[in-house]
Amino acid sequence: MKTLYLTPLLLALSIGQALASTPINLSKDIRPNAKVSIDNVKGEVTVTAWDKNQIQVSGTLGDGARPLEIEGSDGNVEIHVDSDSKEHSMFSWGSDTRMQPTVLNVRVPKAVSVEINVVSAPVSIDGLDGGKIEINSVSGRIRGNLRSPDLNLQTVSGSIDLAGSAAKADLQTVSGDITAPTVTERVEAQTVSGRMTIGGGPWKQANFSTVSGDTQITGGPSRDGKIDVDSMSGDVQLQLPSDVSAKLEASTFSGSIRSDFGSPSSGEDGPGKQLKTTIGSGSAHIHVESFSGDVRLRGQGR
Repeated sequence: MKTLYLTPLLLALSIGQALASTPINLSKDIRPNAKVSIDNVKGEVTVTAWDKNQIQVSGTLGDGARPLEIEGSDGNVEIHVDSDSKEHSMFSWGSDTRMQPTVLNVRVPKAVSVEINVVSAPVSIDGLDGGKIEINSVSGRIRGNLRSPDLNLQTVSGSIDLAGSAAKADLQTVSGDITAPTVTERVEAQTVSGRMTIGGGPWKQANFSTVSGDTQITGGPSRDGKIDVDSMSGDVQLQLPSDVSAKLEASTFSGSIRSDFGSPSSGEDGPGKQLKTTIGSGSAHIHVESFSGDVRLRGQGR
């Protein structure tokens, strides 16, 4: 008799599991330099380049999500994962607990521009080359192996891990670490408590800002470029190339300064240190400031 009761129960469970996710298999011909916009209110996104002028979407659509379509024209493509709840609104984006996670695996031509918005899931991009990239996440990790002329990556509690290279990069986190070894022209990097490890250059403009996280920078300014590093309590290490030419200013209120360029002196307004010196012809400008963290200024080959 127990079997008579268990069989309907097992059947119901198997049906529930089947309804929990639906396979995705969509494709559309697009231009090689199209813009692709992806919104996933709940679930991860992976974007991979391939050699076809086509977008292909696979993965699984979570239970409670609206049917998925590839919308827009061949030059401006949109993919939106959203709840099918009638109560859903812009103020509850990603908060529908009845909706199960959707996993999106997207293949695109390598030169497309991409804009991705997610809530609490990771985003991964691999192989893109030539288009603008913009990613916004609340708590998910952002990982990119790509080349882009213009990169904008923002996450609150997730980390940013960038391989490849970008000419211009805007990188922001609150508590996540930022790793970007090759940014070539302009960089804006901000974090509250995360650690920054950034390299590249020569930079026309480079701004690095942190509250309590440590900052490690390898690179220098262009001929007339400018580098600003601002830290509250985190330590700062800046390694400059051997051919750097810049006016260098560094100060700390209660921390120490160690420099391969000139000798630090006692601070005027506190127990800390300050340094003002000219390297080479002094055509560029470098300013480093930390309130209570230590500052280390190094020269390549010194």
